[in-house]
Amino acid sequence: MAGFRKLEVLGALVDTGMAPVYYHKDADVAKQVVKACYEGGVRLFEFTNRGDFAQEVFAELVKYAAKECPGMILGIGSVVDAGTAALYVQLGANFVVGPLFNPDVAKVCNRRLIPYIPGCGSVSEIGFAQEAGCDVCKVFPAGSVGGPSFVSNIKAPMPWSLIMATGAVEPTEENLSAWFKAGVTCVGMGSKLFPAEAVAGGDWQAITRLCREALGIIRKYRKA
Repeated sequence: MAGFRKLEVLGALVDTGMAPVYYHKDADVAKQVVKACYEGGVRLFEFTNRGDFAQEVFAELVKYAAKECPGMILGIGSVVDAGTAALYVQLGANFVVGPLFNPDVAKVCNRRLIPYIPGCGSVSEIGFAQEAGCDVCKVFPAGSVGGPSFVSNIKAPMPWSLIMATGAVEPTEENLSAWFKAGVTCVGMGSKLFPAEAVAGGDWQAITRLCREALGIIRKYRKA
């Protein structure tokens, strides 16, 4: 069962403006990454459903975060069907993210008041997702469907839209400023926050530093 209410999750997403996106098959490594992000100021973390037995790793992360990272809101990503969504909600996912929009996933999440953030690559998909009760829509793959220009063009006729950009997002001032000037509510950021050499060498402070710097840039450029 989710440990945070829907409004708390959405509030944290809006307040921080960033959710790291990460997967590792080793639960101990995943725990260290979550802890490093937490110490860098991150309060939402998307673990992706990408490898064998990912659900077992996620279950361990939920228990670990509740004890070691109070206030960290864990969610699950790469969910494409209702059955998988239900599984992770039962394991404690506080939000569900997908690379595509599936109305059946929306039903599962709405029933339990869990935010569902579907991947959308067109204005029509965003509109359909909003009709299904999705408060935040993920533009994905953001760099391929038009980048910041796509976001600003969506916001013009649909200013109420809350957009998460995922894909082609980097923890640099040049990159993040473009997304937030375009009007995104938040960004999902993956590999650029977790350099392979840092993970391999156990340099968790490097990840903490990148998270802290990214959050600082977001605060600087966030639109009111």
